[in-house]
Amino acid sequence: MSEIAIRVEDVSKRFHLGQDAGYSRLSESLQSAMTGWLPGRKNDQQEKESDLHEFWALKDISFEVNQGEVLGIIGRNGAGKSTLLKILSRITRPTSGRIGTRGRVGSLLEVGTGFHPELTGRENVFLNGSILGMKRADIAHKFDEIVAFAEMGEFIDTPVKRYSSGMFARLAFSVAAYLEPEILIIDEVLAVGDAKFQKQCLGKMSDVAREGRTVLFVSHNMTAIKTLCQRVLVIEQGHAGHSTNAQEAIEKYLGLQESHTKPPSVLFDQCKYPLESLQINLLNQKEATSRFYTGDSITLEIKYKAKTPIQQIHISFELYSQQGETVLGSSSRYLTTDHFPHPALSGTARCSLGMVPLMPGNYSFSFWFGTGHEEIEVFQQALAFEMIEKNIWGTTGVPTHRNTNFWWPTRFSYSSD
Repeated sequence: MSEIAIRVEDVSKRFHLGQDAGYSRLSESLQSAMTGWLPGRKNDQQEKESDLHEFWALKDISFEVNQGEVLGIIGRNGAGKSTLLKILSRITRPTSGRIGTRGRVGSLLEVGTGFHPELTGRENVFLNGSILGMKRADIAHKFDEIVAFAEMGEFIDTPVKRYSSGMFARLAFSVAAYLEPEILIIDEVLAVGDAKFQKQCLGKMSDVAREGRTVLFVSHNMTAIKTLCQRVLVIEQGHAGHSTNAQEAIEKYLGLQESHTKPPSVLFDQCKYPLESLQINLLNQKEATSRFYTGDSITLEIKYKAKTPIQQIHISFELYSQQGETVLGSSSRYLTTDHFPHPALSGTARCSLGMVPLMPGNYSFSFWFGTGHEEIEVFQQALAFEMIEKNIWGTTGVPTHRNTNFWWPTRFSYSSD
């Protein structure tokens, strides 16, 4: 019988939302403790707490993972997946409940997490190994494999603060996988890499599982989940059902996706420097919409505000099918870099896809925003939309998914000899 590598028992995590929900200074905490016991005295902390709103990111989640198993975790943005992984990685504590892990835990949760920006890639490799409890000789033995997998080459002795997000991701994954933790936890951060890198990572995670180690994998890519995971856990609004096989879990997740109204616009007001905010709108020929009909044109409108003027802006996107497979993608990097004549604090970029001959179904967009040669921010599964069938040909027959992934405005002509 397989040993239990991870046990999660009734884990919940509560956050306080509100203007004053941040950490208080030590002096404020002491003052609150000393004045709170006085009769009839309502201290400042109590007044602050009365204005806060409780938010339960996780609620009574329980599951077990066997040694050598690959467990997928899927759910909508904000469902609580990343919070769960941070608890399992001991980055944050649960409000209630217990977790137990057997062996060392290596995690890749956010780009740059666990790396000291002033240290070089080489120094960070040894630092991370030391944190995992490895001896320096063992880390040195794995070092060349780590550098080769990450394709860092001459950049390994460069301070990581100068790395692009893609370089961060490659090195961080390589460190997490090759330093051989008994439990490997991987979040959606792999999405910042290119297709080749993602394929390498999926292959390495399969190798890790075959070696008897345990993998927790969070992704919006349903094809990767189905290929890699024996069981899948679906999280929705902080709650999780029983883990099932990949196919059943994916069908449940897609059903949850369809049950939610899809907004045609989304605003991100907490972005990485120098971005201040970014709004993405999905447009047809006339207006913002999340429902398109066969033959409609699709336009992406990206409005940004920055803290400092920026000029060489790049927008990239990928379009995904309901199953999480990449349908198409493009980037303004293929074009000239001089998108704006002068540096600006705000602006609008539009990308016209024209009439995309998609079959009926649900689709979603992910976006990358960058300047010059750097990627600043990634917006995974930022907007979703539905394509609805409309017989624009005026005929009795229309193509089905069994025939093609796209319908195509093909023209036939005949002539007799």
